[in-house]
Amino acid sequence: MIRWCRFSANILFFSFLSLLLVCRYAYALLPFVATGLALLAVLYWAFFSPGRWSLDREDVFFLLAMLVFAVLWLGDVLRTGAWPVGEGNQGVWLPLWPLMAAVVMVAWRLAAPQPGFLWWGVAFGAFLAGCIAAYEYWWLGRPRAGNGMNPIPFGNLALLLGSLSLVGLISPYVTRSSLRLVLGLAVLGGLLASVLSGTRGGWVVFPVLILLLVRHVSRSWCESFRGGVVGSVLVLVAVLLAMSLMPGAPVKGRLSQGVANLQDYAGGDAGSSLGVRLEMWRAGWQLIKARPGLGWGEGRLEAQRDSWVDEGRFHQGISRYDQLHSDLVDTFARRGAVGLLSLIALYAVPLWLFWRHWLRGVDEEARALALCGVLVVVGFVGFGLSQSMLRDVRGLSGYLALIVGCWSLLKGRVAGAGLSGR
Repeated sequence: MIRWCRFSANILFFSFLSLLLVCRYAYALLPFVATGLALLAVLYWAFFSPGRWSLDREDVFFLLAMLVFAVLWLGDVLRTGAWPVGEGNQGVWLPLWPLMAAVVMVAWRLAAPQPGFLWWGVAFGAFLAGCIAAYEYWWLGRPRAGNGMNPIPFGNLALLLGSLSLVGLISPYVTRSSLRLVLGLAVLGGLLASVLSGTRGGWVVFPVLILLLVRHVSRSWCESFRGGVVGSVLVLVAVLLAMSLMPGAPVKGRLSQGVANLQDYAGGDAGSSLGVRLEMWRAGWQLIKARPGLGWGEGRLEAQRDSWVDEGRFHQGISRYDQLHSDLVDTFARRGAVGLLSLIALYAVPLWLFWRHWLRGVDEEARALALCGVLVVVGFVGFGLSQSMLRDVRGLSGYLALIVGCWSLLKGRVAGAGLSGR
């Protein structure tokens, strides 16, 4: 049973990471399959092997963060009678996904996937995203690459997959030359997809991710290797800047557009891309002040916002969206201070746990896996400042799959080293 569960976890984890930005329904189909198999495995162990449970105190904290977030979101659905809509009506089951992730985590803690499937998965995912972005931008002539999805989550997730590929590339325990080659191409592919998507939020987060990587190298590698690895990271940063400044790249145009949007907004014109986003945040703050405790709820937030728009208090462009373009603002306005605390816990608990293991220094493999978890959380916190990533179907599924997968791999490695989080 253990061997079969680990085999299925390997295949599903690799498939999800490599296909998330490539196939239209990978964000939902693969997690549903993983949840079904995980539920069967958990039931089997509960009835036939009750002594095999390996959850410790750290796992309980991790699970509680996901469960509380899901329960409060489902409670919000119950009190309002409305489910989240999401882009293209794809988000109706979003509140259930943290529960699904919790089931998968329990099963994967019993039979975790192997680290190689993480590295191959993020490498293929980032590389394919770069290929798609290049094809759409240079061959099809589209102004922003997105593979038929919102360019913002596409660019953010591609950048994150490329950053995780960079962790594998600089990790001394990854020794296979073929994997290192693919990881190197994946880093370039992820950066290229981010640049060609025209996503500004990722460019703000990327320097923070690079600083974390540099700190990891400075603590992990001996002096003879440090200079070369740091130099490689600097070369990659230079490549990113070169991509950003190459003729026809959307970066300069998007930056100039952002400055012009701010000037227009200061002059009273809120109809631009950035102006509408600022209007959404302003409306969100008014919604928060009106109901800070429990918030407005699913559906009711949009109704109140549109009522204020009809009164002329905000620009009508904000009514086109089903969210407020910020996870913090949207969650606070929708589910109040209680909901905001659950979101902070969904970020803070995994970050705290990953950070502890990253600093603990068990071995290079464990620290690399822990760093991956840190990068995922930090990346989503940064992305979520200007985009509701956790109300996007690929954003939420990507976040949950990555933190659960990285945590299961990390705990498997820690258990193999004879340590515990109890």
